[in-house]
Amino acid sequence: MRPLFFPALFCLAALIPAVRAQENADAALVGELMAFQGSKAIVSAMTTHCYETTGLNSAYKTANDNWYLRNIGFLDLADRVINKLGGASPGQIEAAETYGGTQIMSAFNQAEDKDAFCRSFLERVDSGALDIDKQLSGILKRAQDIAAQ
Repeated sequence: MRPLFFPALFCLAALIPAVRAQENADAALVGELMAFQGSKAIVSAMTTHCYETTGLNSAYKTANDNWYLRNIGFLDLADRVINKLGGASPGQIEAAETYGGTQIMSAFNQAEDKDAFCRSFLERVDSGALDIDKQLSGILKRAQDIAAQ
């Protein structure tokens, strides 16, 4: 006579790889959603830097504020989905922000004409080209689908 718990253990053991795969997929999506914070850091860092290097041109502050207002819903959505998926690891948001800020400052430092770089950046922010729904539309769609479940 076989104990009844063996079939249950077999079923549980069969589920473990699927659970791990889902956890890995969730962790990967959380990492991708961190790009939303990276985008925020890029816009914030460069608009602040250009504001300071162009003689305190208030258009950069206004562009940053408007970008934030257009994208706050997407940032909140990312936070909700990240929490639904189990949350971010400590320091993950800070790492995304640092990476985004570092990348844009590196591009700025490599630009031959800093003033032209800032003007071009301002145009891209003002036009909405750097908005999350344009830059990260695939990740945004996945986040919206998860939030709707």
